[in-house]
Amino acid sequence: MGDLDGTFKKDYETMAQNYLNVTKLDGRSGILRVTSDGKPVGSGILGKQFPLNLYFAYGIRNSFGIDWDPVTGTMWETENGPHYGDELNIVEPGFNSGWAIVQGLWKPNFESIGELNLEPKGLVNFEGRGEYSRPEFTWILPIAPTALKFSNSINYGNKYYNDLFVADANTGTIYHFELNENRTSLRLDGVLRDLIAHDEKEMEEIIFAEEVGRIIDMQLGPDGNLYILSTNNKGAGIDRVISAQATS
Repeated sequence: MGDLDGTFKKDYETMAQNYLNVTKLDGRSGILRVTSDGKPVGSGILGKQFPLNLYFAYGIRNSFGIDWDPVTGTMWETENGPHYGDELNIVEPGFNSGWAIVQGLWKPNFESIGELNLEPKGLVNFEGRGEYSRPEFTWILPIAPTALKFSNSINYGNKYYNDLFVADANTGTIYHFELNENRTSLRLDGVLRDLIAHDEKEMEEIIFAEEVGRIIDMQLGPDGNLYILSTNNKGAGIDRVISAQATS
């Protein structure tokens, strides 16, 4: 659940957006975990009172994709910045993504890229039960990441087995990421070693497929292929990715 355009509006500020001087919580700006009946799971991660007991993670501006590593079971998530600082995150229980104190690696600013904020201060931690961690990858350009999917299919060869794919809405691109041996971070070399895509040239290093359309969702089909739901000027459609750089 995103912040629903409620950030920096006094009546909509909540603890889940890292505002220290309020006590309000309303389910926004977080990943909520519930049973199939819509009930809290156990006593809650961050606290026992409703709706805090629903929060699995918080400090999230707008997220459009989550998936679980098929090897470790760890959750990963995409997050959209204001007009820079799109993120790819590992989400552990109690994860604080930092909004609205930090987006990507910067202070939020809707006019120009903000100042670096590598060690954000003044974050809500719910008496030590919540913890901030930096993004695993950040785009400076606003690509609007949406769907995120791990592929445990052999259709694309061993090179991509159990790897991570991220789609975006702004450019119609699918990005490919390999994880390190322990699957605790991304394995990136060269210009992306700093875990930041500064421009379109650097993004070329991780492109798996492109010109797909405004990607909304991405799923792994029973045939082992990725299926992409996207829109364009002619409407909406579903594409099947049969190999890198190609769709049908």
